[in-house]
Parts: sequence; structure tokens; C-alpha cells
Amino acid sequence: MINSISFSKPIFDMNRFLLLIVGVILVFTSCKKADYQKVTHDPELYRVTVKKLNDIVLENNFPPVIASRNYVYANIAAYEVIAAGDPQHFRSLAGQIKHLPAVPKPDKDKEIDFQFASLLSFCFVGNAVTFPEGSMFLYIDELKKKAKDAGMPSDVFNNSVAYSDIVAKHIMKWSKKDNYAQTRSASKYTVTRKDGRWIPTPPMYAQALEPHWGEIRPMVLDSASQIPAPEPPPYNMTDKNSVFYKSVMEVKQLGDSLTTDQKHMADFWDDNAFKMNVVGHAMFATKKFGPAGHWMNIAGIGSKMKNADFGTTVAAYTQASIALFDAFINCWYVKYKANSVRPETVITKLIDHDWRPRIQTPPFPEYISGHAVISAAAAETLTHSFGDNMAYTDASESEFGIPARTFTSFRAAAQEAGLSRVYGGIHYKNACITGSMSGRKIGQLVVEKLKLKIK
Repeated sequence: MINSISFSKPIFDMNRFLLLIVGVILVFTSCKKADYQKVTHDPELYRVTVKKLNDIVLENNFPPVIASRNYVYANIAAYEVIAAGDPQHFRSLAGQIKHLPAVPKPDKDKEIDFQFASLLSFCFVGNAVTFPEGSMFLYIDELKKKAKDAGMPSDVFNNSVAYSDIVAKHIMKWSKKDNYAQTRSASKYTVTRKDGRWIPTPPMYAQALEPHWGEIRPMVLDSASQIPAPEPPPYNMTDKNSVFYKSVMEVKQLGDSLTTDQKHMADFWDDNAFKMNVVGHAMFATKKFGPAGHWMNIAGIGSKMKNADFGTTVAAYTQASIALFDAFINCWYVKYKANSVRPETVITKLIDHDWRPRIQTPPFPEYISGHAVISAAAAETLTHSFGDNMAYTDASESEFGIPARTFTSFRAAAQEAGLSRVYGGIHYKNACITGSMSGRKIGQLVVEKLKLKIK
């Protein structure tokens, strides 16, 4: 007898099938989301973007003080997008910077890639404050293509672009009230031949650079004069025991006997955005990024070494750029208040007609040292962002044929940056020491007043 065997028909479970389909879609969607976020949320992309602006600043010969303005507004625009997208970890600068009005909030019902939007805001503002206006258009197109190629959904893309535009316009409107436009038509510096007063120096004999920069609205300082500097030693070349005479001779004697390392130090921190070279009857200019651009590069080095995430990277750049901006305003106020003569002018007139400094003397008064002030200010913020005693190697000058230098900390680099100007032959040591003291105070004030990250 053969046993009958029954075969049950498979039951089609529509609910299970639908759940499976939904699961597959969710997995696929999350993978695509992860794919495009790997691109747009990569802090290296922000570092590359800042460097892109740095290159445009270099190509268009922006003086150091104006360059600091380019960086600060672009970084603040980027940061405000990050703060809007992640208010649990980042605090808006509106109100912390007293004159910065609240930034429009994003629509909660719209999905926005805030990292991508921050990149675009940086570029839109950087594009507007540089000339020729539109210098970053091609790079903006590159960023958009990266996002699309990585699979960013069209609604997220459009929402992100729209919000970046809102924030960029808000920051640009605010920037127009900083007195920059008014200083474009302000009176020029009056050159006189009074002993001890700054006059143009060779080979360009250029007129004084931005004598009204101290009138620009600062970010954190209450005014350009908030951090005062003591009066420089009085001009005195008749008394060989005077502080001024000894300072002049120190610069000359150092310049006449520089070691290989001192020469490297002077060249490394030269940061001359527009050096005029004279060979016989021929004259030609060479370009490098200025001191603010150099410290933007250093901020990038710190971010990369600490493996900082996107938001932390943006915050570090922003805080450093604010310190640089305010430091230049304070420094330029002091410079044109003191109107101190450069070593080259004194040495070639009274000691050695043929003497020349290691690096080219810039076209503005000597006291206090701009490099010393801005470097110390930036170093304080980067120390706050990434820690003290963080040894690093700075190879950012290699594109100009200058070998890298290694430092034990940001503060050590800032100290060397100030001292390098004495070896370069363009500053007396007192201007560098005093400048570093002012810069540290400015940097500390920025760290104290601006709380970007919420712990």
C-alpha cells in the first residue's frame, strides 16, 4: 500500500513581501546617503575649499589686511550654516559678535545637507568679497558636481543650495556695515621727512598701505584701541647708548651675519603677497600668500593632524580668522599712530648706503610687527581648538620653493614668526616682542568671548 503524500501549496504572504521591498529600499537609500555624505562631510573638502580661496587671494594680489577680511566673512558664513544644522554641538556667533544679527533658521520640513551648504556659503561669500567678483564660480560648479555625482538626492541638493544662499546673503549684508567701503575713499597717508617717521622704501617706494584700516569694525574687540601698546623707543641716532640706536645696530649686525637657519626662518615667514624684484633695469613681481593665508594653512594642518570632524574643522578656521581680522585692525591702528621709521631707511641713510634687508620691507610703518601680532592671536585660538604642545611640520611654503619647518606648538611657531622679522631686517626686536604680547591678548579675548562648540 502506498502511503499518500500531501504537498501543501506555498502561501504568498503579501505583508512580508512588502516589508522586504521596503527594507531593500531603505538599505539602498541609506547606502546612497552614506555615499554622498562621505564626500560632502569630509573635512578635507573644507580644507581644500579654504585653500582655493587662499589661491585666489594670492593670484589677485590682496594686501594682508584685506585678505583677512576675505577669510573671516567666508568662514563665518560657513560656520553659521553648521551651527544652524547642529545646534546641540555648535553655538551661533549671532549675539556673541554683538553686531551680528541672528541668521535665518532652516526650514525643519526640508532635508538639508548642512556640510554641503556650508561649503557653498563659504564660496558664495568668498566669491563676493574677492575681485574680480566671480573668481570662485568654477569651483562652486565643481562642488555641486561632486555632490550630484556622489548621489545626493535632488531635493536635498536644492534645499542645501537654497539655504546656503540665504545665509551667504545675510552675512554679506552684515559685512557691508564694517566701514570697508568708506575707507576706500579716505585720505592718503602724508609723507614727511621728519626724522623717525615712516617713509616709502625701495624698490617699489609704494605709498602707505591701508592707513585707515584701524577704522574697520572689529569682531570681538570693542575698538581698535582696546589692546594698547606702549610707545616705541624715541628716535635717537646721535646717542649710541640710546635704545633706538642699539635697536638699529642690532638689526644691521644680525643681517650681516645670518646663519643658514636664520635665513630659512626669515624666508619661511616672509609671506610677501607682492614682492618687487629688480634685476638690472628689469622689474618683475613674485607672489606668495600673505600672513593670514599662511595661518589659514596652519589651521588646516591642525585639523588634519587631530582628525577633526567637519564641524570642528569649520569652527577652528572661523575662530582663527576672527582673531586674525581683529589683530590686523588693532595692529594697523598702532602702526599709523606711531608712524615709526623702518630699519632700512635709517641704516641706508646714516650707516651703510648699500645695506639691504634679507626680505623686502613692506609699505607701512614699523611699530608694531604685524606678523608678531596676528601670529600670536591665531596661535591662541588654534591652541584652544587643537591643544597645546602639538608638534607639527608646516610644508605650506614648499609651493614657493621654501623647505618645511617643524614646530613644537602653535605658540612656538608664532614666536618664531615674530622673531623672523628681525632676521629679515624689517623690524626692531622690540616691535616683535610687543606685537606678540598684543596678539596673545587678542587671541585670548577671542577664545574667552566666543564659545563656538558646546561641550
